[in-house]
Amino acid sequence: MTTVADVIETLETRFPPELAEDWDRNGLVVGDPTARVERVLFAVDPTLAIAQEALEVGATMIVTHHPLLLRGVSTVATTTPGGAVVHRLIEAGCALYNAHTNADAAAGGVADALAEALGVTGTMPLVPSAADPTQGTGRVGQLASPTTLREFADHVAATLPATHHGVRVAGDLDAEVRTVAVVGGSGDAFLEQAAASQADVYVTADLRHHPASSAREAALLRDGRPYLVDVAHFASEWSWLTAAAEHVADATGIDTIVSTYNTDPWTAHVSADHQRSTRG
Repeated sequence: MTTVADVIETLETRFPPELAEDWDRNGLVVGDPTARVERVLFAVDPTLAIAQEALEVGATMIVTHHPLLLRGVSTVATTTPGGAVVHRLIEAGCALYNAHTNADAAAGGVADALAEALGVTGTMPLVPSAADPTQGTGRVGQLASPTTLREFADHVAATLPATHHGVRVAGDLDAEVRTVAVVGGSGDAFLEQAAASQADVYVTADLRHHPASSAREAALLRDGRPYLVDVAHFASEWSWLTAAAEHVADATGIDTIVSTYNTDPWTAHVSADHQRSTRG
């Protein structure tokens, strides 16, 4: 019999909790460690829709990347988003566990999954862990052959889940790129490291205006690199789900399923049908 604790041990062997950032929250959120598990649903976000999906597919455990209760709360009443999920899962006897920044940093984690999905090989950590330089934040490596920024961005769009955010690009679309840095999730804190890695292009999510603008201005003082490819947060981390699910299935022999729900919060993208001048 495989228990919740067995699944947790399998995950934490692969994605050690000690790799997590100090501010993060990881581990078992809901559930009995001794409860039997026969099917696990993997998802990026612990939303109510994911909880409902788990029950519909007969899963008795959910593994998400993002934590449900990252910041302190004083209530888990059903009138709160987190509380509604907690109550729904407890009532159904379904456990909830998450692996966040430890899965980001670990070998075989989010960064490696994103790099592999985009065809980036020979990777090494963009920001190595002090405790283990073979692991850490992000990855940097090489494409099999040079391509243009335009073609690479098209490849990113075709490979990652479609979102209304789409794929945003900053740089010369006809420029040649081969060395690629990636960070799954919010990555504008690592723009300087991406530049220092001598990557031709940096792929991440949630790039804000001022950090991205400053990074591009600094790049123009050099050779224009790294160019920027900005995707939706959800899309940048989705590839990890399949890798994690396969690892648990291989190690325990239980059923694992990757969620079919796109939990990116944006539901539409509206643009003008004609060009508008941005200057008076």
